Amino acid sequence: MHGGDLVARVLVEHGIDALFTLCGGHISPILVGAKRRGVRVVDTRHEASAVFAADAWARLTGRVGVAAVTAGPGVTNTVTAVKNAQMAESPLLVLGGATATLLRGRGALQDIDQMSILAPVTKWATRVTTYRALAPTIERALRLAREGVPGPVFVEVPIDLLYPESTVRDWTLKEFRLEGLAGQALRAALRAYLYRQFHQPHLPLHVPPLPDPIDWTVPGEARSRIDEIHERLGRARRPVLVVGSQALVNETEPERVARAIATLGVPTYLGGMARGLLGRRSEVQFRHERAKALREADFVLVAGFPFDFRLKYGQAISRRATLVAVNLSGRALRKNRIPDLAVRMHPGQFLVELGARGPVRADWSEWYSTLRSREAARDAEIERGEPPVAGRVSPLRFFVELERLLPDDAILVADGGDFVATASYILRPRGPLSWLDPGVYGTLGVGGGFALGAAAARPDREIWILWGDGSSAYSIAELDTFVRHGMSPIAVVGTDASWGQIARDQVELLGDDVGTCLRDTAYHEVARGWGGEGLLLDDESRIAETVEQARRIARSGKPVCINVLLSRSEFRKGSISV
Repeated sequence: MHGGDLVARVLVEHGIDALFTLCGGHISPILVGAKRRGVRVVDTRHEASAVFAADAWARLTGRVGVAAVTAGPGVTNTVTAVKNAQMAESPLLVLGGATATLLRGRGALQDIDQMSILAPVTKWATRVTTYRALAPTIERALRLAREGVPGPVFVEVPIDLLYPESTVRDWTLKEFRLEGLAGQALRAALRAYLYRQFHQPHLPLHVPPLPDPIDWTVPGEARSRIDEIHERLGRARRPVLVVGSQALVNETEPERVARAIATLGVPTYLGGMARGLLGRRSEVQFRHERAKALREADFVLVAGFPFDFRLKYGQAISRRATLVAVNLSGRALRKNRIPDLAVRMHPGQFLVELGARGPVRADWSEWYSTLRSREAARDAEIERGEPPVAGRVSPLRFFVELERLLPDDAILVADGGDFVATASYILRPRGPLSWLDPGVYGTLGVGGGFALGAAAARPDREIWILWGDGSSAYSIAELDTFVRHGMSPIAVVGTDASWGQIARDQVELLGDDVGTCLRDTAYHEVARGWGGEGLLLDDESRIAETVEQARRIARSGKPVCINVLLSRSEFRKGSISV
């Protein structure tokens, strides 16, 4: 057994059956060891995609996602994806290769100070220096990734702790060739060092399964707060519930959270990973005019959603309303806006406990009527669409048609600016954990990796990637990965030959489109070049036909890309986020 086998053994013991990677000599034993133990090894075309894939896998399974990358540029290529996971509160373990322990700091290939780079973007970053500590360190990392506020952890594993003892001994003795007595003394010292590395008594390798890091019990103080909140909710005339991604982190049974919300009957807005929690249609869910509802509400419960720019730093909520915030992070509970009642616990569990108090006995019919009339008006505006343009497709018309055609098992991966934000107004995720977007960091480039993770976690589901033409270039090479691993997502590239969300306001405010112009690239032909299929859509009358053709291709086992030539749209004018 070598170090790679040890790493794989720990992963398997904790239910991790997928590992995402881009290969490198520093980490090869981890990949080989994982394959031997039945772990699916998914090798990507960029290290960031490997981490994004692990992120998506973690969100969909409720377990820790794992990525392994080689030393130096392999590690530094992950930084944006790791930071995205940190801000999205996804539990990840990133295993980074490193030069041999005896060569660190001596100028070996790809030897850099990786710890100083990864420490600021992770919950915990550590370096393993002894073979005996390898398995216990991985154990601890898996625990830390999930407990408290979940997030990424980084473990640096030097190459000489991963390869077989005989190989490491040969490499080491070749690196230190000295003649004479000094050489003999050095070789003896190296042999003694290596013997101690590989033959010291191991720290315990087989430990009991880690306890669930979420404490689902409700402490007395929180219990009394929940009773008070339920009572105050019963006195409200215009309540609003806002549910964010954190309500579903580490949650393996999201349906119980959905049932609790339905029981409470509070008008609800879902954001981030919580989209789809209540299914395609729900009597209590609203999707439009959230800002107006928050200004008029007299009771606002924010569960797992920080008071950041999306809620105008808390100022979107009326000062006259009773404000309740629930979050795993004490800092997030009070950042930018101090709530009237704050509860520090898992937001999903909080909603379950609140729902267990039973339906709220209050008449909200007038409030519901107001919200539903606004919802209907906005939907009618979207349905009217925009004037047709020959040879182009309106993004509104495309998504209205796609909404009608999407199957109930669809998982939507959102990776783009204007095109994807338009989709969020129109598409209705079909169920819990069926919408994957980067989260508050707003990272472009998640599409290919997220789709890989989703396909690995949910091989029986239909996966859709929504790409803007700008964002597609970050990860369209993962079409090759889909082909190699027998995955068949459907990608949609909205092509307007522009970084549209930026260009629209940049031109109006500054009078220049510099840096925002792209081309009508034949992305459908790019897909064919990577081994998939490609379809061109430039006629609104062919939307349904093209979507159904793409679904048939995907069912045959091949990934497919629909290149949609978009007409210009003013639907989201003035929506630039800075």
